[in-house]
Amino acid sequence: MVKHQPLQVYERQLCLSCLTGIYGCRWKRYQRSHDDTTKWEFLWSLILFFTFSLLLVWFYFWWEAHNDYNEFNWFLYNRSGEWIDGTVPILATTAAGFTYIAFLMILALCHIAVGQQLNLHWLHKIGVSTALLTTAIGFISVNQTWGEEWAVIPISLQATGPFLHLGALVAVTALAWLVAGQVARAEKTRFQVVVLLLYLSVLLGLYMAPLSITSPCIMDHANLTPRPDVIGHQGAPMLAPENTILSFQRALQMNVSGLEADVAISLDGVPFLMRDRTLRRTTDVGKVFPARQLDDASSFNWTDLHSLNAGQWFLKDDPFWTVQSMAQREVMLVGNQSVCSLEQLLRLATLHNHTVVFSLRRPLHGHPCYHSWINDTLEVIRQSGIPQHLVMWTPDWDRGQVRQVAPGLQQTSVEKLPPQVLHQQGISRLLLRYSQASPYDIREFSRSNVSVTLYTVNEPWLFSVLWCSGVSSVSSEAPNILRKVPYPIWLMSPDEYCLIWVAADLISFTVVIGIFVFQKWRLSGMHSYNPEQIMLSAAVRRSSRDLNIMKEKLIFSEVSNGVGSAEDMYMENGFDYYNNEGISH
Repeated sequence: MVKHQPLQVYERQLCLSCLTGIYGCRWKRYQRSHDDTTKWEFLWSLILFFTFSLLLVWFYFWWEAHNDYNEFNWFLYNRSGEWIDGTVPILATTAAGFTYIAFLMILALCHIAVGQQLNLHWLHKIGVSTALLTTAIGFISVNQTWGEEWAVIPISLQATGPFLHLGALVAVTALAWLVAGQVARAEKTRFQVVVLLLYLSVLLGLYMAPLSITSPCIMDHANLTPRPDVIGHQGAPMLAPENTILSFQRALQMNVSGLEADVAISLDGVPFLMRDRTLRRTTDVGKVFPARQLDDASSFNWTDLHSLNAGQWFLKDDPFWTVQSMAQREVMLVGNQSVCSLEQLLRLATLHNHTVVFSLRRPLHGHPCYHSWINDTLEVIRQSGIPQHLVMWTPDWDRGQVRQVAPGLQQTSVEKLPPQVLHQQGISRLLLRYSQASPYDIREFSRSNVSVTLYTVNEPWLFSVLWCSGVSSVSSEAPNILRKVPYPIWLMSPDEYCLIWVAADLISFTVVIGIFVFQKWRLSGMHSYNPEQIMLSAAVRRSSRDLNIMKEKLIFSEVSNGVGSAEDMYMENGFDYYNNEGISH
């Protein structure tokens, strides 16, 4: 056993060299110190922790915002005029920055665990400052340009809250080893009390955290409502170009209950499907009508619109990264799509007896249909032969006249109003963004016989939360993904959740007590001084080259003579050098 001790010592020295070298570029033994961390370096440790926390929130935000990536890219397109997937550079830089900062955090905790002085290298300080600055700029930019997306965080916590709580509990419980070591080695009672109280406060807060965690998926299984209907928003735009006949056909293959589209009106009064104000993004207007590519889509007549190709852009831009998985026949079919009229969509829905909901955009002032756009649309609905009860009518203009002409339409509001007001206006449905209706709102509207459809729901976790909330239907760009969710991702009764909560707290408390007792016993027999450490600490504060040489000779002279270093002798006597504290000077 004694023969292997030098090898073990050298292995620990190598590990410690790597630890202090990577964190503070202190590769040599005499550069390390067990002195207390300076106030300046302690401040940098706080900055590192704050940067890590900020990046953690930023990373979580973009992870959960995956539901709205297409919305974000469309927003960027409207500002820049060029279609790019803006989420790729954001996700790449976020992942790289978070990995780097998390690695530094682990190194810092390891420094504390072995009693080494925190001394972050200046290159790392630049890296931490850069990460902090860019993340802060990111927060400000999102808040100013896409502020409504912050609502995804509290909504996502309804799905992830119980699991994040357990993860945080495991992490803080594991930190007990570090905290117990610091408390056991500390000589100042005040320091021991402060560290202990701070840790116990955090631990107690986590033990009580479930009292503030609310999720609609914590419910009795018998109270789960039927699976929400899925409406294909712009068809199935992940599988085919948005707002084309092929896209709606693909949506029908995904067993959707309805189809949703964005409708504009042509110069000659034909309602057609188009999301953008211009035709640049989703057609080849720049090739066919290069001088008119920036004109409003409603300034084209139907003959010109129908002559445009509405599929090649999808193959070129690949907005959902799905083109590469298509067969050659599918690629050819996608590339031959044209602009779709509202009448074509209505006839397709009639054939399959599916609901249709559309957002109708009023043409610009001076357009021939500026005053008749409502009547023109109603006429198309009448001519298509679709049963009126299959059409969800959303425009607020002239609802009284619309009810007289087509009393069977499902009057739908895109504005969140009290149930009493909705009934007075003859409105029986709501079409809202998923962040506009809480589980309480959904239940209240349901009790008042008002159906709620929420958009745009693409992620299984969001679909599951809304399902547990009791929503009647959702609008989705990913019916192909939601089709694979036959049941909420997770569902547990309050009693089951309470049992998990109490059991986790008891296990954590037992482990923490065990760690503190073990650490107290392990460190109780160790001295608080080390002759070698005293000499190194006294010299490390000087920068003289002669002193560095002297310290190297002091450390390695006995090793070269075959006697063993001072540390080796301490190891042989059962003392752990790394757990001893330096004496301040």
